Amino acid sequence: MSPAARRGLAVFVAGLLLIAGAFAVDHWWPGAGDGSGGLGAAIGGPFALVDQNGVVRRDSDFRGELMLVYFGYTFCPDACPTALQTMSSALDELGDGAKGVQPLFITVDPERDTVQQMKLYAANFHPRLVALTGSAEQTAAAARAYRIYFEKAPHGDETDYLVDHSSFVYLMGRDGRYLAHFGPDVTADAMAAAIRKYL
Repeated sequence: MSPAARRGLAVFVAGLLLIAGAFAVDHWWPGAGDGSGGLGAAIGGPFALVDQNGVVRRDSDFRGELMLVYFGYTFCPDACPTALQTMSSALDELGDGAKGVQPLFITVDPERDTVQQMKLYAANFHPRLVALTGSAEQTAAAARAYRIYFEKAPHGDETDYLVDHSSFVYLMGRDGRYLAHFGPDVTADAMAAAIRKYL
């Protein structure tokens, strides 16, 4: 197995372990299921980031809507454009129902993903996609809240490098709490069907 394949497998396994850990917290943590903790608290949380138009956006801005949340970066060669295209296609399949779903793309590479770069990139996907960036601290805090693993790959230079990261799309409820997640192999049909249950 090549080093790149091993690294990709390791990232995927790390992401699965994070999700499994969140479910374990929900199942065994005291108070789980009574609104005081559990999975809803384990995945998701507050953030204040800047969108592709330079506007500060907070998680609370999207209350009352379902959210589809994906963490990645604009220089990602495959996983990110694939996930964002799947999200876009799923929203297209929902038709008018998509008006109640806000897609979000949050960078894990704020050094290169400036507001301008995010605007150019977001234009390739669903017109309602909100692309968010911020300082390294702000984006790392958002990633921690959503239990996202990311790390700059050891190879590459200051401007040409890859970022290893979890590749899950989270479906969050109108109250900001976790509802479901989708792995990298999900189809647009399956994603749309799952979202439709909550519309």
